[in-house]
Amino acid sequence: MTEQQYNECVNLYADNVYRFIVKNLRHEEDARDIVQSAFEKMWRNRDAVDNDKSKSYLFTVAYNQMIDHIRKSKRVSLTEEFGETSRGANYQPGVNVQQTLREALNRLNETQRSLVMLKDYEGYNYDEIGKITGLSESQVKVYLHRARITLRNYLVSRENVM
Repeated sequence: MTEQQYNECVNLYADNVYRFIVKNLRHEEDARDIVQSAFEKMWRNRDAVDNDKSKSYLFTVAYNQMIDHIRKSKRVSLTEEFGETSRGANYQPGVNVQQTLREALNRLNETQRSLVMLKDYEGYNYDEIGKITGLSESQVKVYLHRARITLRNYLVSRENVM
């Protein structure tokens, strides 16, 4: 990969990678750090990276760094306490579709959430997702199916029907 190809890769994929990571982590600063680290790793390994596979390489590196970040933050065990009243007194189910979708995605584990984001938001096929996540194509299909069932059950539950 040449310097020009690397710069094109940055221009083409930086927003997509950032969006993928921030939707999974829900923390903008951490997402920026992960994206920057992924591009840094890509730059250091640019001689070994095929330009045609740069997008897949970039998402794979960012995904793995995101998983490492999640594991590290779980070890630190910084938790926030949310009470039953965290939604507020004026909460009305069905009023905010995006909030409901965010809550539905938050019910998924990291793997399921990542698979949904890669498939439905980024448009990767099963084989590409498998390469990014290190799962087999059949595992991707099974985990994605289970994630969608969880999402469907949450979204059609009584309190969320619009």
